[in-house]
Amino acid sequence: MSDCGCEKARRDLEEYLRQEVCKTEHADIAAHLEHCPECRDEATVARTLTDVVARACRETAPEELRDQVLATLRDIQVHAH
Repeated sequence: MSDCGCEKARRDLEEYLRQEVCKTEHADIAAHLEHCPECRDEATVARTLTDVVARACRETAPEELRDQVLATLRDIQVHAH
Protein backbone atom coordinates (compact mmCIF):
# COMPACT_ATOMS: atom_id res chain seq x y z
CA MET A 1 0.00 0.00 0.00
CA SER A 2 1.21 3.47 -0.76
CA ASP A 3 0.12 7.04 -0.26
CA CYS A 4 -2.08 7.85 -3.26
CA GLY A 5 -1.70 11.64 -3.12
CA CYS A 6 -4.15 14.47 -2.57
CA GLU A 7 -5.53 14.58 -6.09
CA LYS A 8 -6.59 10.92 -6.12
CA ALA A 9 -7.79 10.97 -2.51
CA ARG A 10 -10.04 13.97 -3.16
CA ARG A 11 -11.24 12.68 -6.54
CA ASP A 12 -12.29 9.31 -5.04
CA LEU A 13 -13.37 10.56 -1.61
CA GLU A 14 -17.12 10.05 -2.05
CA GLU A 15 -16.65 6.50 -3.35
CA TYR A 16 -14.21 5.82 -0.51
CA LEU A 17 -16.71 6.98 2.11
CA ARG A 18 -19.43 4.78 0.57
CA GLN A 19 -17.06 1.78 0.49
CA GLU A 20 -17.25 1.73 -3.32
CA VAL A 21 -13.53 1.46 -4.11
CA CYS A 22 -11.53 -1.76 -4.25
CA LYS A 23 -9.69 -2.86 -1.11
CA THR A 24 -6.31 -1.72 -2.45
CA GLU A 25 -7.58 1.76 -3.32
CA HIS A 26 -9.41 1.94 0.00
CA ALA A 27 -6.19 1.16 1.88
CA ASP A 28 -4.23 3.69 -0.20
CA ILE A 29 -6.76 6.46 0.45
CA ALA A 30 -6.95 5.56 4.15
CA ALA A 31 -3.14 5.77 4.36
CA HIS A 32 -3.21 9.15 2.65
CA LEU A 33 -5.90 10.50 4.99
CA GLU A 34 -3.88 9.32 7.96
CA HIS A 35 -0.92 11.47 6.89
CA CYS A 36 -2.63 14.46 5.24
CA PRO A 37 -4.52 16.79 7.60
CA GLU A 38 -6.11 18.79 4.76
CA CYS A 39 -7.59 15.73 3.04
CA ARG A 40 -8.56 14.23 6.41
CA ASP A 41 -10.46 17.45 7.22
CA GLU A 42 -12.21 17.30 3.84
CA ALA A 43 -13.15 13.67 4.50
CA THR A 44 -14.52 14.60 7.93
CA VAL A 45 -16.69 17.35 6.42
CA ALA A 46 -17.93 15.00 3.67
CA ARG A 47 -18.69 12.22 6.18
CA THR A 48 -20.52 14.66 8.50
CA LEU A 49 -22.56 16.09 5.63
CA THR A 50 -23.46 12.59 4.44
CA ASP A 51 -24.56 11.61 7.96
CA VAL A 52 -26.69 14.76 8.36
CA VAL A 53 -28.40 14.23 5.01
CA ALA A 54 -29.03 10.56 5.81
CA ARG A 55 -30.61 11.49 9.16
CA ALA A 56 -32.77 14.14 7.50
CA CYS A 57 -34.00 11.62 4.93
CA ARG A 58 -35.19 9.32 7.70
CA GLU A 59 -37.28 12.03 9.35
CA THR A 60 -40.95 12.43 8.55
CA ALA A 61 -42.23 15.80 7.45
CA PRO A 62 -44.87 17.38 9.70
CA GLU A 63 -48.43 16.53 8.59
CA GLU A 64 -49.26 20.18 7.93
CA LEU A 65 -46.26 20.54 5.59
CA ARG A 66 -47.16 17.33 3.73
CA ASP A 67 -50.73 18.60 3.30
CA GLN A 68 -49.47 21.93 1.93
CA VAL A 69 -47.12 20.21 -0.52
CA LEU A 70 -49.83 17.83 -1.73
CA ALA A 71 -52.31 20.71 -2.16
CA THR A 72 -49.76 22.66 -4.17
CA LEU A 73 -49.04 19.64 -6.38
CA ARG A 74 -52.76 19.09 -6.98
CA ASP A 75 -53.16 22.78 -7.87
CA ILE A 76 -50.28 22.56 -10.33
CA GLN A 77 -51.77 19.45 -11.93
CA VAL A 78 -55.21 21.05 -12.28
CA HIS A 79 -53.79 24.17 -13.96
CA ALA A 80 -51.46 22.16 -16.20
CA HIS A 81 -54.35 20.32 -17.88
